[in-house]
Amino acid sequence: MSLKGKTLFISGGSRGIGLAIALRAARDGANVTIAAKTAEPHPKLPGTIYSAAQEIEEAGGKALPVLCDIREEAQVAEAVAKTVETFGGIDICVNNASAIQLTGTLETDMKRYDLMHQINTRGTFLVSKMCIPHLKLADNPHILNLAPPLDMKAKWFKNHVAYTMAKFGMSMCTLGMSAEFAKDGIAVNSLWPISTIDTAAVRNLLGGATVAAMSRSPDIMADAAHAIFMRPSRETSGNFYIDEEVLRAEGVSDFSIYAPGATGPLAGDFFVPDEVFARTESKIKSIY
Repeated sequence: MSLKGKTLFISGGSRGIGLAIALRAARDGANVTIAAKTAEPHPKLPGTIYSAAQEIEEAGGKALPVLCDIREEAQVAEAVAKTVETFGGIDICVNNASAIQLTGTLETDMKRYDLMHQINTRGTFLVSKMCIPHLKLADNPHILNLAPPLDMKAKWFKNHVAYTMAKFGMSMCTLGMSAEFAKDGIAVNSLWPISTIDTAAVRNLLGGATVAAMSRSPDIMADAAHAIFMRPSRETSGNFYIDEEVLRAEGVSDFSIYAPGATGPLAGDFFVPDEVFARTESKIKSIY
């Protein structure tokens, strides 16, 4: 089971989980478009579309770095067209790009509100919309949104309603498009981590080194995504997958490789339903 020769279009994949998914696919020999807006190194955030492309090539894949702000329809259309021109089609669309600000209503300025909704909800809708005509032509087409289960409890909204609305907008794309395009055989799913993931967002916004030490590596999300892509698209759609549960279903039982430095319970991620924590065998402490 391999992604060799398959083409992935990944939004915001210059670092973190998006890059990990790209590298896992590259090890199979996949083609990967990195559509992101990071062309120059950032003082606090590692990686650019060009460094990501180099890593993908070194891992065994073929890479197309495209400078693309997914808020701009023309740029997304051009990025998709370049992908099809370069690789001959699109098999998998990964909506990874996301903006975050964990502030309450009065502390959230509208510029930041707009940014989160334009990138998270609107960006997911737009990138999917542009990829779908090409996915319809693929053998086993998948859209994967890095978005949480739709667990409609007030606790997920009360401290950062603007961010939650924007992330749940991505999840609603999963819910709606999975049904809309079932007849075309396009799988549309969400994937979300049960624990926090050691990314720049965690280190810079969600607790720094302390929470990073209680987090798993992005590789667990990459391995879970890969497992989903291997499944038949007509039989695997409309799901809100949790990374650990995907891998347990694949026979994985030892998750220590994803958090080799952890000395205690891992930190549970936002938006994970209580019942998911209740049924896991891993030691994970919910922050809510």
